[in-house]
Amino acid sequence: MSTTTLTRSSPLTRFALAPNPGPMSLEGTNSYVIAAEDSDHVVVVDPGPLDEAHLQLLASAGTVELVLITHRHPDHTEASVRFAEMTGAPVRAFHPAYCVDGDPLVDGEVVHAGGVDITVLATPGHTSDSVCFHLPADGPGGSVLTGDTILGRGTTVLDFPDGTLGDYFASLERLSELGHATVLPAHGPVLSDLSTVVLTYRDHRQERLEQIRAALEEAGGGASVSEVADLVYADVPANVRGAAELSVAAQLQYLRGNDPL
Repeated sequence: MSTTTLTRSSPLTRFALAPNPGPMSLEGTNSYVIAAEDSDHVVVVDPGPLDEAHLQLLASAGTVELVLITHRHPDHTEASVRFAEMTGAPVRAFHPAYCVDGDPLVDGEVVHAGGVDITVLATPGHTSDSVCFHLPADGPGGSVLTGDTILGRGTTVLDFPDGTLGDYFASLERLSELGHATVLPAHGPVLSDLSTVVLTYRDHRQERLEQIRAALEEAGGGASVSEVADLVYADVPANVRGAAELSVAAQLQYLRGNDPL
């Protein structure tokens, strides 16, 4: 169920849940508002779907100075142009095609807006243009807006071939360096400890790789994505079968490049 008020998610952030629930978006997209306590200017991250009430709620948070995008998927970007029209704020994304009157984001840059320093971290894997936003001053351990790189519940789909498992492992390693930061995901609940979540994600991916290896031993090294998915993801509902096959394709590409199959 979408929210009609902004909810506090950390000392420097609030969020609104967009009305777009689904098997891939969970309850919906979390659109975040970043601002220092004494700032009347705010930053909005991922305005989400084109829903006027949701956008009006975000616009009411303060003077929108900047809009940031975690990655290209429409449940994060569909409203970008409309929201820029409403607020006059530029939209910045890693991929130039998703910018509106703003420059593309650069890995490692520090954006100062809403009275807050926001560090841009390129974290490809879910998609090639995925980024996370690190707020080092957001509470004792800081926080990280993770987009779809880390979810509040479940695991991330790799949008293969744009997103790859090799990139995703490297991104998890990079995020692990941020320690015990609060995780502010684009879908699902806030999580308290990034380092623990990264370990869980890494272990899950390794377990899946072992299952893929076992499936290849059973079906043969040249087995198709569909044949491997039948063995490894036999119990997934039909409405997420496509996502399961994307994950299998990403894992097969990773294994065939790293294992002597």
